Formats: sequence, C-alpha cells, structure tokens
Amino acid sequence: MGRTRSSSPTISEVAAAAGVGRATAARTLGGYGYVSDEMRERVLASAEALGYRANQLARSVSTGVSHTIGVVVADISNPFFGGVVRGVSEIASARGFDALVISTYEHFEDEIAAMNVLVDKRVDGIILSSAACDPASTAHLQLARERGIPLVLLDRLIPGIELDAVVIDNRTAARTATGELIAAGHARIGFVWGPPTPARPSFRRDLVDAAARNLWSDGERLMGYLDALDDSGLPLDPDLVAVGEKTEAHTYDEVMRMLALADPPTAFFCTETDALTGTLHALRDSGVAIPSQASVIGFDDSSWAAVMEPPLTMVEQPMLDLGRRAAELLLGRIDGDGDGEEAPTQLELPARLIQRASVAPPR
Repeated sequence: MGRTRSSSPTISEVAAAAGVGRATAARTLGGYGYVSDEMRERVLASAEALGYRANQLARSVSTGVSHTIGVVVADISNPFFGGVVRGVSEIASARGFDALVISTYEHFEDEIAAMNVLVDKRVDGIILSSAACDPASTAHLQLARERGIPLVLLDRLIPGIELDAVVIDNRTAARTATGELIAAGHARIGFVWGPPTPARPSFRRDLVDAAARNLWSDGERLMGYLDALDDSGLPLDPDLVAVGEKTEAHTYDEVMRMLALADPPTAFFCTETDALTGTLHALRDSGVAIPSQASVIGFDDSSWAAVMEPPLTMVEQPMLDLGRRAAELLLGRIDGDGDGEEAPTQLELPARLIQRASVAPPR
C-alpha cells in the first residue's frame, strides 16, 4: 500500500528519490557519519521536495543527542520569566538547539511532572527555576542527574544542593531599595511580600527562620530589607511585613491591614509584580496618593512602570542576561566543558535601582 496523503515520507522514500541507499540517506538526515558532498546535496534536495521531517525522538535514541533543552519556569506569562526565556532562546537557537518551555505556576507537583517529561523526552539539558526550598525536596532533580542530563538552576538556589546556577544578588538589591526609602526619611516601611507563614512572627528570629524556609530569592530579599534597617539603626516591626498567601488578592488585604495600624507605614517595598499591583490597588482604594502620602518601590522593572502616574521607582533585573548566561553555562556542560569533576559554577549578577518619581520624603 502506498503512503497516504497525511502520512510523513520515510527515509526509504527519500533514499529512493535521491537514488542512494537507505544507509546513506539515514547518515545525511541524522547528521552523523561520512557522506560525500554530492550525495548529501541529492539527499537534502529530495527530503525538501518530499517534505521530510526527521523524527527527533528516534534520532536522539540512535545518536544520544536531541539538540533540545528544557526550560522550566514558574510562569511564562510573568514578564520577568518571559524575558529570561527570550535570553535562553537567543543563545540556544544560535547553537542549533530548540528550547522546550514548561510553566509550573509554583506548583511543586507540576515541577516534578515537568522534569519527568523532559527526562523522558531525552533533552540534552535542563534550566530550572525551582520551587524547592530544601534538599529533601529534590529527588526529581537527582533523577535527571542520574541520567547524565546537565542541570542549571535559574533565579533561585536550593540551599544544600550543589548545582550550576545563575541568579541575581537579591539581598543587595533589596538592601539598596530599602535604603533608598530610608534615605528619603522613611522609618515605617512595609515589606510586601514576606514568608508564607500562617501566623505572623512576633520576633525577628522567627521572621529570619521563616525566610530560610521560603524560596531562596524571596528569603534573600527579606534579609536585604532587614540589613537596611540594621544599617540605619531602625527597629523591625513584624506588623510591617506581609505574610501568608503570595497572591495579589492577599497582598491587597495585607496592605489594607498595614494602613489601618495606629502608626501605618509611609513607604512600601514590593518584591514581586503581583505584590506591587496588590499594593497599588490597596493604596488607590484607600485614597493614599503616591508619593505625597506613601512612597513605593517595586521589583522587576517594566515598560508599564515607567508610564504610571507617577512613574515608579523599580529594581531592574537583567532578565535577558540571566537567560543568556544560563543557556551558555548549560550548553557548555552539554559540550563537555571541564573534566566533569569541577565544582558547580554559580553566577550572581547585579540588579539596578531605576529611580523615578514614586519616592518622596514622608509628610
């Protein structure tokens, strides 16, 4: 029976059209072994005429290389992760690799499922923004390592786990942003958002312990906030740290609670996009003007922050560079850079404070 209209042409059909043996066609289309220039041109011309597409899974089984990397992020719709993935794709594409992107939406079970899918698809390496907070939650990472698949952590470290990683200096970024508010004269600064604890910590040590059990990046930003208070000799008021569920809706509730305090904050440092939008909604609904009645600094600069009224002072993360450096590090491991025994490489990139008009001295 002949090939149906909807089925794909086979290597045998390409070989017949080119007038060569099947082995020659397979070597040409698989990119391995020796084939003369003349034969290669004939095979490629016939493959293009027939609309042949290589079966990547079969190729990866036979050659051990899929020319595909996996990228697992929290939320591809988040502008930060969108920028990071763009940086990864630029480097991967230039090297002839495809990127398979999966969002987990911070659900740990989805992260495990994503890693299993990528391992089963025999990707050559994985870039991962993990929701894991401790070594006890990393069995899914060990599976990839046992299969010889290089891993690079992105944006977040996992304490106690030695892996290649590319992150930003979150602690210094948060310390600088909080210090900017203190320098403007603010002593009551709301931190949004803090650790997802069900009960509000009463003491500094409880807050620090909760931060250590949080996502690494979030914990580092809280520690930077505490550093800035220490630098200026300001006391910590746990009531000014938002805790609980990390959503825009819960952020709104936490900021409304802070505004109702007998001594409310005069400034807010918001460490995520959803934390910033929840804070802005609460200030607007409370009739609190920015910056005359409350100053605001956000994280993850974007085009919309610059056109807000007033334009918002923001921490700018090097999104593209994070993605590019992670891809370069991963592709280097895939290519076998080093002797396989060297210590993991951990790159820490600086962030930048973009000063605009949302910070002013308190009234």
